[in-house]
Amino acid sequence: MRLLRERTKYSHAIWLCLSLSMVSFFFLQQNSACNTFITNSESTNKKNDAMDDEPEATAGVEDYQPGSAEQYIMNNLDQLGFNKANNPATCHIWNDNETTTPEVYDSLVTYKKDIDRYNEIIEKFNPVPSTMDMIRQDQGGGGALQSIICDSLRLHPDGMQGIFPSKQLSFTSSGYVEPLLPPMRSHKICDNHSRNLMSLDYLVHDFEFMCKKLKPTSRLVLLDMGASLDFHGTAVTPIVTLLKQYEKFGFVFDHIYGFEITKKDPNVIYNTSLPEEYIPSYHWINVGVSSKEGDKLNPLHSIIKKLNEDDFVVVKLDIDTSSIEVPLARELLEDKDGVYSKIIDQFYFEHHVHLGELAGSWRSSMNGTVGESLELFSNLRKKGIPAHFWP
Repeated sequence: MRLLRERTKYSHAIWLCLSLSMVSFFFLQQNSACNTFITNSESTNKKNDAMDDEPEATAGVEDYQPGSAEQYIMNNLDQLGFNKANNPATCHIWNDNETTTPEVYDSLVTYKKDIDRYNEIIEKFNPVPSTMDMIRQDQGGGGALQSIICDSLRLHPDGMQGIFPSKQLSFTSSGYVEPLLPPMRSHKICDNHSRNLMSLDYLVHDFEFMCKKLKPTSRLVLLDMGASLDFHGTAVTPIVTLLKQYEKFGFVFDHIYGFEITKKDPNVIYNTSLPEEYIPSYHWINVGVSSKEGDKLNPLHSIIKKLNEDDFVVVKLDIDTSSIEVPLARELLEDKDGVYSKIIDQFYFEHHVHLGELAGSWRSSMNGTVGESLELFSNLRKKGIPAHFWP
């Protein structure tokens, strides 16, 4: 009866959740909307609708909104030395209060605390079952069940901005993401390079927002160009870390296409390198990719263009060869048929440019400047393709 007396839309959603028998399995196995919003009842009662301050999931591609620190960096590339191919150091934007402005520096100091808090929340979040399995069961339910499921992925009563009081997140067609800032991965490499070089803790994903864009017919597809599953030895590879984070929030991929030019024994790939849970969905394609538009070995042509706007599509590009990977990224940006911006929901790219903190790792693969990279990623986001730096 206490739930009936709640006067917020969240409590109404909780009651609806409890009354729908098809939701019972979902809520028995995770830190559900019911538990989340009861725990946070004092905070949620501050609002009649917790989505009031969050952008709608129908936001168009023209709505890219960079954070203020990102915008400052983009406006001052020459002044900061980021347009020179002389391996400029970039960590000083984080560590030197005289490099930018007091306002920008202070915002980055706060943002570092924000991103730590975000990662702590992500770590403590209880995994949920497949969101698509539940959404597909509710094709005639008018979206009520999907709304409850997606609400349960909300990390803070005030949405993503509630975790980031620095207001430095950027907003894309897939919701909030991390700002585009050098050194093009975790800022923590500025203090401990080796420990944080391959960390993904700088990435920000708005799972609630992405969930609300799913349809009952959506397929979840990941394209991995440069699928070196054993590149990191016995350590868990970054792509598996990324997959597990998506799965934690109920995004279980139906198809994972891995292209890799280095010849590998399929027995090693499937018996040793690939975790068992990915056997049903993983497609190992042991050939190099082509950057020629329209080529059947160009996965953007042969795979991505065969998908549709309702699918949830993630693309990762990291092949350490600028003459191939840069044209592929440019193909996405040019988007001659207007297809990629409608289909691709997240794009991860390790762009090997002349950057001081990474010169020792990238060496001969470097081509272009930090400024060119920042502009490429910014323009991709403006185009409607949420782009992230990949480690």
